[in-house]
Amino acid sequence: MRRVVSISLGSSKRNKESEIQLGGQTIHLERRGTDGDMVAFARLFSELDGKVDAFGIGGADLYLVSGEKRYTFHEIARAVRGAVKTPVVDGSGLKHTLERETIGFIQREGLLDFAQQRVLLMSAVDRYGMAQALSKLCPDVIYGDLLFGLGLNLPVRSYKTVERLAGLMLPVITRLPFKWFYPTGEKQDSRSPKFQKIFADRTVIAGDSLFILRYAPDLMPGVTVITQSVREANIKWFRQAGVRQIITTTPIVNGETFATNVMEAALVALLGKRPEEISEAEMMATLTSVGWKPNVIDLQS
Repeated sequence: MRRVVSISLGSSKRNKESEIQLGGQTIHLERRGTDGDMVAFARLFSELDGKVDAFGIGGADLYLVSGEKRYTFHEIARAVRGAVKTPVVDGSGLKHTLERETIGFIQREGLLDFAQQRVLLMSAVDRYGMAQALSKLCPDVIYGDLLFGLGLNLPVRSYKTVERLAGLMLPVITRLPFKWFYPTGEKQDSRSPKFQKIFADRTVIAGDSLFILRYAPDLMPGVTVITQSVREANIKWFRQAGVRQIITTTPIVNGETFATNVMEAALVALLGKRPEEISEAEMMATLTSVGWKPNVIDLQS
């Protein structure tokens, strides 16, 4: 059995374990939250190094990407350097491949016609594959990087503008404490609705589920949510908010989906390679071979 552990800066209340079958292999998946404790977060990478097949980084990003440039969060890189033997991923490999393909799949299968939608993507630099795909298919996208990353009432409507801003700001941002830009620990369970007029005008809300749940208004009637992972409690909240459907980019396991970092770590464990040795083509071929496709959760029927 292959073993994958996602070490998260998020709440330990959401810890869980599951087993999935991928490519004829049984893979044990485990999430360990550290409640925002950076010292405990770093310690687990050192303690489990060489004892598991792959690590996922949860509740944090190691990399942010815009265009062809990748920016490393220095604080997170320092925290995971205790993992010498075991490969570490943060989900960015799947964000570039699986999430890009998800948008194409939705369009091809007629689940949505993005030409007719008004999309809010919570953060383009966090979900750059999705951002790039949406920029080609949807003429009305708001990229929420300044809205929700920095709290500025400045909606960005062009991916080229995202790239220009990223080139100016990410070299500085990635040297600052990660918690300044993304909720960690118990803050991940608290809500702080913002920019409700922007939400109210959108037909599709896409991006990180924690970002959506933290900043969305109480009601989002008829909206489609495109995200990576949802728990049963999240599904219940979205249903009560009037959301029409959730489309998840990662497989359903025991009624819930795992975050992209967990699924990328599972694929790394399955292939038995370092992440840098796996091409985009091999990643997508592996996903295809195990029968991956987006999951549609109808909330209102």
